[in-house]
Order: sequence, then structure tokens, then C-alpha cells
Amino acid sequence: LLLGTLGVLALGDPGPLEDVVIDRYYIPKICLREAQMGDFIRYHYNGTFKDGKKFDSSYDRGATVAGVVGVGRLITGMDRGLQGMCVNERRHLIVPPHLGYGSIGVAGLIPPDATLYFDVVMLDIWNKNDKLQVTTLSKPERCNRTVENSDFVRYHYNGTLLDGTPFDSSYSKGSTYDTYVGTGWLIKGMDQGLLGMCAGEKRSIIIPPFLAYGEKGYGTVIPPQASLVFSVLLVDFHNPKDGVFLEHLEVPESCKRRAVTGDFVRYHYNGTLMDGTLFDSSYSRNQTYNTYIGKGYIIPGMDQGLQGVCMGEQRRVVVPPHLAYGENGAGDKIPGSAVLIFDVHIIDFHNPADPVEIETVFRPEGCNVTTRHRDFVRYHYNCSLLDGSRLFSSHDYEKPQEVTLGANKVIEGLNSGLLDMCVGERRVLIIPPHLAHGESGARGVPGSAVLRFEVELISMEEGVPEGYLFIWHGEPPTNLYEQMDLNKDGGIPAEEFSAFIKTQVAEGKGRLMPSSDPEKVIADMFQNQDRNQDGKITPEELKLKSDEDQEKIHEEL
Repeated sequence: LLLGTLGVLALGDPGPLEDVVIDRYYIPKICLREAQMGDFIRYHYNGTFKDGKKFDSSYDRGATVAGVVGVGRLITGMDRGLQGMCVNERRHLIVPPHLGYGSIGVAGLIPPDATLYFDVVMLDIWNKNDKLQVTTLSKPERCNRTVENSDFVRYHYNGTLLDGTPFDSSYSKGSTYDTYVGTGWLIKGMDQGLLGMCAGEKRSIIIPPFLAYGEKGYGTVIPPQASLVFSVLLVDFHNPKDGVFLEHLEVPESCKRRAVTGDFVRYHYNGTLMDGTLFDSSYSRNQTYNTYIGKGYIIPGMDQGLQGVCMGEQRRVVVPPHLAYGENGAGDKIPGSAVLIFDVHIIDFHNPADPVEIETVFRPEGCNVTTRHRDFVRYHYNCSLLDGSRLFSSHDYEKPQEVTLGANKVIEGLNSGLLDMCVGERRVLIIPPHLAHGESGARGVPGSAVLRFEVELISMEEGVPEGYLFIWHGEPPTNLYEQMDLNKDGGIPAEEFSAFIKTQVAEGKGRLMPSSDPEKVIADMFQNQDRNQDGKITPEELKLKSDEDQEKIHEEL
């Protein structure tokens, strides 16, 4: 009916109006609340006469009008015309004189019996009985903990007035807003609105003025008595009293040993912020992170978080900033006061004092003869890292591995692990890096890697003392040179030397250093005795190893 009345006015003047004429020429699609009697409202308006002449405007003053509607603080026509309005609704109001300034008017501004025309836009509505309005927009599936008073929070936000006018945004500054909750650093509404949030949660928080900036507003961006709307994304939070939080994602059933202070640990990790942003990863470098724990080489939170890990364990370590990089952060990827989450996979660990760990898998019965230093052994092996990564295997070749124990031809830990073995015995050896390939590693072997060997002894031959290529089982012949000089020509060529040594071995009078190539051993013996390298050995050149050793002692004396 009121809209119809406006149409009549356009056609002709029907006479004096009895009530306010309202034209709701813009109504927002969403209207969460309508202004009721006793509500506090903020609005802009232009006031004109029928001929279009302006008599007043809040726009010209650069400030909205704020007041309580329906309680007689406004002219009666405005009190009636503003009720039922939504935020952002626009109305044309025609106020007859008896509902405006009547027969008196306003001196110098509004003549007596003037009909007033108002163009109004509603900007804010609230009531002293209002409460904080919190709406959860999204929430992560996992939420182990929520914000409490005294927590330190990092969050992004967009701040607008109730009509949608933006006044501030952390996104535009390129950094989160960081502060304590419940300690008076925030307006009361935000202190309350952040409580109970999960990291990664998004909320809409509508704050009435008495829980925001009240009658004074804030600077030029927040008017007095303004309701505020914050769209908040909680990035992370912690409490200054927090310690390291551990989550055991996967622990091997067999865990014979756990890491302690002083151990050297090799592990892979993904490092993320609480919102899931990846800031670092050892996987991207295809190389483990290697360090001592409990020694201060890494951030305190990781020093603590790696204590007690098992080999092969997967663990999540949540580190508060005071045990990580603190208020300053690190580089451009870890913000100040950031909580860090490390998803860790332990590859191996050892202690610099560790010996070789030997586990006998099978030992034949009635084993009386075992390997000793300088013995020549043949064995099969499989070598892997502790995470199961295969490195080498003798089964990839046609025959077993051969080595003289103590000849420095294999890593020290393997040499130790092959001692005191019976033929047919099988062992598992765990060899720490200082008895393997050390910090530098080797081709195919990472630096500081603990190695796992599965070994089986195939055969063994008794060795000879270090430095010897041949030893006599008894006393050597007194006329050694004459017996060796088979054709009695005063010189012993390689053929005669080889034939003589082979005869001694065949008759059990002596033995060669065990080797897969006895001919080479004999050739080396001949070369050692042929001191002038003329292809034959003279009586002056032929000397026993024991005689040579005595000469050296005499020279030293």
C-alpha cells in the first residue's frame, strides 16, 4: 500500500500525508536481522525537500549517524521509517510535517510545515543484549587440541564492518597476526572468538561494538559504535609452557635398542608448519639428515624429539617455537613464533663407541676349528642398509668372496665379524660406520651408514704370519740353496724356484700363504729373493724371512 501511495504522489498531490511513506528500493538477498525498537543503529542519509533542495546529509559531514531506534530520540517519522530495515538496505522515506519538525521547523534550516524526503542506507544494527556470533566455516578432520586462554596464536584475518566495508587484513600485510589470547592484547570479542579453535580452522566472528572499539571507534577506519566482522584462519598456536609433543606413527615390533644422547642418527623428514605448508624435506634432496642427538647440533625440540627412537620408526615431532626458531623464525620459509611439525623416518643410528654386533644364525655341531687372524676364507654375503635397502651381494657373482683376514682388504667390521667362525656357520653382522665406510661412505654406500651383513663361511685355509708368503712346518734345510739349485749351475731361475716350492708343499714340509692364485704367490716370493731383478737368485740373494728380520733388528740396534 505504501509503494502504491508513492505511485499516486507521482501522478498528483493527494493532499497531506497521514504517515511516513516508505520505498524499500533496495533489499539485500540475505537479511540476517531487521532493526527493531530499542536497537542501536548506524546509517547514512541525505535529507531534501520536495523540490530536491538538500537540507542535511551525513555524507557531507563524513560521519555516519548512530543512535537507538524507536525510543523517541529521532523525529517520529525517522523512528518509524528505520524500523524493519536490514543491513545494506536502502529506503526512500517521505516524512509529513507532523512526524517531522511540525509547524515550528528548524530556524534557518527547515521551514514550518515542511515535508521531508530522506534517502537512507542502513550500515549496522546491534543491541545491548547481543552476544558474540561465532560461525565455523571449515574445520580440519583431526584436531588434537584447541585454543585456550594464555595460548599464543598466529592467524590470518579479513576485517570488515557489518555492511561489508573492509577496514583491515593480515593478508595485505603478508604476515599473520601473532598475539596471546585472553591476556588483554586483543579486543574482548576476538579474545572470546578465538577460544576453542583448531589449527587450520576457519571462523566468522561477528563482534558487537561493546566487545570491540565501542563509542570511540578506532582511527578513521572503524567508526564509533561499529559491529565488526572477522573472517579468521588459525594458522597455529602454542603455549609458552608447551614441551615437545610426540606421536608414534609406526614403531617396529622388534626394537632392541633406542637412541640416546650421544648417538649419531640418520633420518629422513618432512618439515611443515601447522597449516600444512612444507618448509623443508630431506626427501627432496634424496639424502638423509645426519647428526648427533642431545649435543646441541639441532634445534632443542628435535634434540628432545629424537630421544628413544627405534631403527625404522616413523614419528611425528611437534615443536613449539621456543624450542625451535623462536620469535625470529628462520629464512623466508619459517615465520617467527611458528610451531614446526616434523614427520621423521629413522633410517639408522649408532654410537661412536659401538662394536660390531654379531648374531649367530646357525652354527654346525662339533665345530672345533674356527677362523683366525691371517686365515684365508671364502664366504657368501648379502649387504644392506638397516632400512632394508640392498647394496651388494656375493651371490651376484660366480663364486664366493675370498679374503685373507687381517690383510686390510675388507672393512674392519666385516673382518672382525668373520673371526672365530666355523665352516658352514651363518651370521648377521651389524657394523657401525666407524668400522665400515665412515662419514664419507663409498660407492653405493651413504656416509655414516650402519651396514647389515648376512654372511656364510664356505671354506677356510690356515694362514701364515703377516709378512710371510711361505712358512716351513719344521726347520728349513741347512743346505737350502744347494737343494733349490736343481741343475747345480750356481743360479736359481724362476722355474727351478717354483718347482722346489711346489715340491715342499706337496711333501707337507711347508705351506704357501693361502690364495686363489698360488702361482702369483710363488712369483712374488721369487721377485722378493731376486733382489737385483736379473731373473735368477744367487747364494748371496737368498735369505729366509727370519734372517731378514734379524738383520733389521741389528741395523736398528
